[in-house]
Amino acid sequence: MLALSPLVTAQDSSFIVSDIRVEGLQRISAGSVFAAMPLAVGDLVNAAAIRAASRSLFATGNFDDIRIGRDGNVLVVIVAERPSISEINIEGNKAIETEALMEGLKGAGLAVGQVFQRSTLEGMQLELQRQYVQQGRYDANIETEVLPEPRNRVAVNIDVDEGTVAAIKHINVVGNEIYDDEELIDLFALKTTGWFSFFTNDDKYSREKLTGDLETLSSWYLDRGYLQFTIDSTQVSVSPDKKAVYITANVTEGEKYTVSKVDLSGDLVLPESDLRRFLLISEGQTFSQQLVTSTEEYVTRRLGNEGYNFAKVTGIPEVDEEDNTVAMKFFVDPGKRTYVRRISFQGNQKTADEVLRREMRQMEGAPASASAIEQSRVRLERLGYFSRASVETPEVSGHDDLIDVDFAVEEQSSGSIGASFGYAQDAGLIFGLNLQQDNFLGTGRRVGIGLNSSRYQDVYNFSYTNPYYTEDGVSRGFNVYFRSTDLSEINVASYTTDTLGAALNFGYPIKETQRLGFSFGVSNTEITAGRFAVQEIKGSPRLIDGIDGYFVSTLQDDGTYSGPEEFIPIGELPADALTLPNEPGFLDLNGDDFLNWTASMSWNQSSLNRGILATRGASQSLALELAVPGSDSEFYKLTYRGEVFFPITNEWVLRFRTELGYGDGYGSTTNLPFFEHFFAGGFGSVRGFESNTLGPRSTPAQIYSTNRPATEVDEDGNPVELGGEDGRLFGYVMNPETGKLEFSTLNRRRDPDPFGGNALIEGGVELLFPLPFLKDRRKLRSAFFLDAGNVFNTKCSSNQVNCFDVDAGELRYSVGVGVTWITGFGPMSFSLAKPLNDSPQDEREIFQFTLGRGF
Repeated sequence: MLALSPLVTAQDSSFIVSDIRVEGLQRISAGSVFAAMPLAVGDLVNAAAIRAASRSLFATGNFDDIRIGRDGNVLVVIVAERPSISEINIEGNKAIETEALMEGLKGAGLAVGQVFQRSTLEGMQLELQRQYVQQGRYDANIETEVLPEPRNRVAVNIDVDEGTVAAIKHINVVGNEIYDDEELIDLFALKTTGWFSFFTNDDKYSREKLTGDLETLSSWYLDRGYLQFTIDSTQVSVSPDKKAVYITANVTEGEKYTVSKVDLSGDLVLPESDLRRFLLISEGQTFSQQLVTSTEEYVTRRLGNEGYNFAKVTGIPEVDEEDNTVAMKFFVDPGKRTYVRRISFQGNQKTADEVLRREMRQMEGAPASASAIEQSRVRLERLGYFSRASVETPEVSGHDDLIDVDFAVEEQSSGSIGASFGYAQDAGLIFGLNLQQDNFLGTGRRVGIGLNSSRYQDVYNFSYTNPYYTEDGVSRGFNVYFRSTDLSEINVASYTTDTLGAALNFGYPIKETQRLGFSFGVSNTEITAGRFAVQEIKGSPRLIDGIDGYFVSTLQDDGTYSGPEEFIPIGELPADALTLPNEPGFLDLNGDDFLNWTASMSWNQSSLNRGILATRGASQSLALELAVPGSDSEFYKLTYRGEVFFPITNEWVLRFRTELGYGDGYGSTTNLPFFEHFFAGGFGSVRGFESNTLGPRSTPAQIYSTNRPATEVDEDGNPVELGGEDGRLFGYVMNPETGKLEFSTLNRRRDPDPFGGNALIEGGVELLFPLPFLKDRRKLRSAFFLDAGNVFNTKCSSNQVNCFDVDAGELRYSVGVGVTWITGFGPMSFSLAKPLNDSPQDEREIFQFTLGRGF
């Protein structure tokens, strides 16, 4: 048995340590003990040194007991380690998530692998109980259990009984005379139990909510001139069963004060007349704390725009209790003017720094302007390359007049490459092979190569745009394209177009949010009018294609033939055998092949907060497209688009939009070419109506058709078929009595086809609202909407159906709800709409969806 001599009681026990021996260790290494103990071999040890060593070892928190003694000149340290935590189990919690509880335990020193301290667990138990009380769960109960395990470890079990949230049975305000209880209690977010409390939970007591309600109450009085309003005390009492809460607030309203004087003082650094423009409170007004606070913020921002980023503006009221007036003095402490030392970017792994730096409106070495820094951040977010952009302005260590500007961006996909597949109700199946990059190789340049095919259109194009062709932000780009379109497949009158074209475009910034655009292009369009092309495209009656001749009928009343029917080539048809069209179609007047040189000019203004699914700001554009004199078709088109957002709350927003268009021919072209018409209906227009179906309809063609095969008679008077395929020869039949060909109206469709017009009026209002249970709402928009619009024609043909000049009474309306979701494939939109005043000619479509286009 080893005998230890306790040094702490010996008066003459000083000795030189020849060795140190540690006993009782299980998990902790001897090296950790030696490192914590202020003693080493060769030291002279006495009672004071032993006490200091004990305190040092206890301070590590690793030991429950420490004994120090000597065995000759060997210092012996015997320890009893505290156990480590092998696992923590929490059960019964719902109101507070397990992850949040684990983080709280870890912050308090309770985590798997750490040393277990019962005092820490008890303190955490009391803190957790307090948090539940703050939520109004007065009957919550927390039970803990510590289970020993082998190798000096313990498992900690925490059993949570959250109880129930106490319901508010009564709220009372005492001391109010000017405003009644009902008006004041309506200000509170907390409510007594009502019919909808099951859904809103507004009758569940929470200390944080009560604090917010009391601040709201104070603001209510302070903003109405009651400068000396105070909340003297609040009482929250709980029923014995801990299920009911009673709240009482004792207030003193005080007198109503008006503003007698408003002054600026301190170091103004800017002209007083400049700063006075931001004083929202003026002499004679009722005092309002909100206006005082807003004034402080506006003046501070104005100083920040001049580089005084650490300016402080304080509104100081001087109260005259006799007259119930208050003189407001705003004291300005601008601090030192700050300059930007360095601008840096983080998060742009693909995008070159140069692309971000050219969007900066704050320069290095210049005075730090708060507005320029914020505008730079907004411009980064508008690029579309980043899902979000944030900025910080830390002070430079050791300098009180320098800051750094650090931008952090989160890159998102700005293009796509590969094959695509989609579907839209108006276009059908969509197949494509595309390379589209708005940020090509991180340079900020836009490159697009596309080969796309759908039910009605094949498009091949190549485009390139450099948004910073010059350092001043002048853009330059070009595009080459071929487009083959069969409009009969998307509810438009029967014809096809083949267009080959190219264009060169430039953009010039004229203001921070405004640009001018210019485009010069050439295109060749070939129009193929189908066999059933409507009369507005090609006049009728007319002969059907593919018949080479005609014959004069010899059929008699008794059903026999008087003789053979002679087949006559179509080229010998007399001119008076046809009923000539009353009105020639566009192709009759202008031909079917158009080489056009076009010039376009546009003006764009945008203050939207982001490029996709914006929720703040406004945008508008005005564009004029002109086919220059000498083109095969001479026309012009003027279009205007605009939208504006009005926030109601942080998440509820009103959006107003409109689109107006007008076009016409000039010179040798009498009308706007039909293939340049405006159309209305569907997404982006008036939902609830089929795409492109609103407005004027075409006039079905009247076509001469073959009646029967030509015949001759045999010796018995029976008809004998002439030669040709299968012994038959088909031709037109001429009525011998009138000398004219007989015709019938042929049209593949039951109703006349939509034809569009040269004037467009559209608009709408949307109430954007948040969908619940979604964390990231930047990729989803939901809205209630009212759409209105129609397309008109100022030069209707005489027989055209549903064609009318611009008339507000002919606008179509619809209401509904819609959702747009930004997916990896592009925007996916759905709408459910009800037309309000559809006509018999309108084609309704209640449910609509599309992939690749928003609303």
